Amino acid sequence: MSNTQVTLIQIDNYGPWTVTPTPRREVDLQTMQSRLFADLSQSFGMQDGYVFFTRFDNMIAITNGMDEEDHARIQESIRNRYPVTISLGIGHGPAPANALVDATARLQEEGSAQDENRTEILRGQTLDEDERTDEDVQIAHYDVVNATGKYTDELDAFSTFIEIEQGYASLMRHLHDAHGSLAFFVGGDNVIAITSGMGHDDFEETIDFVNDDADVELQVGVGRGTTAHDAGMAAKHGLEICREKGTRIEGQFS
Repeated sequence: MSNTQVTLIQIDNYGPWTVTPTPRREVDLQTMQSRLFADLSQSFGMQDGYVFFTRFDNMIAITNGMDEEDHARIQESIRNRYPVTISLGIGHGPAPANALVDATARLQEEGSAQDENRTEILRGQTLDEDERTDEDVQIAHYDVVNATGKYTDELDAFSTFIEIEQGYASLMRHLHDAHGSLAFFVGGDNVIAITSGMGHDDFEETIDFVNDDADVELQVGVGRGTTAHDAGMAAKHGLEICREKGTRIEGQFS
């Protein structure tokens, strides 16, 4: 059974900061957001975690194997190098979506995201070592079948973007609502999902749903592991087998 540890990363008082003392240039805000995401991705990645940008002022990390001290060190690093600080809420459980609900609640209990007095909150409980297993994290790495031939080489760039995003939106909502899982667009035609111990039939059903709902054909590699890194690499290998064999689903299942 999966037992995913999820960390919600929230920039403190970000909305008001962007217009204080006057509205800041959008290019400067976009540059800072992208650099902050890159630094967080590297910092959590050094602990075998994954970070996804979502709305940039809110980011989601899969942090199995990290304790509270690891989280606090990342907060300190950001405080020392950026004009903003971050608060972190931690949750865990079999369904990643529910773990995120718990992580979010930990921050909401401390006040509004736009409360200038709510700074560098670190709340929640990490998994104890004796609670961890070799299969806590299940990751599914999806991509679109023949995206280059069907979209990139046939449509203009924005039309291609629309088609890929429609497939992602359909997949994201279905995985969340039907399977308690979290899916994130990671560029190109790729989506990485943190899944809740789904079996082969669940992935088959999900691919069929997206094909019917958005007319986008997907293939997926699935991996399990102690950390996001372990599971993610196994998922990547599964996806490569899909590409080599022309199959839709390969990997490790419940």
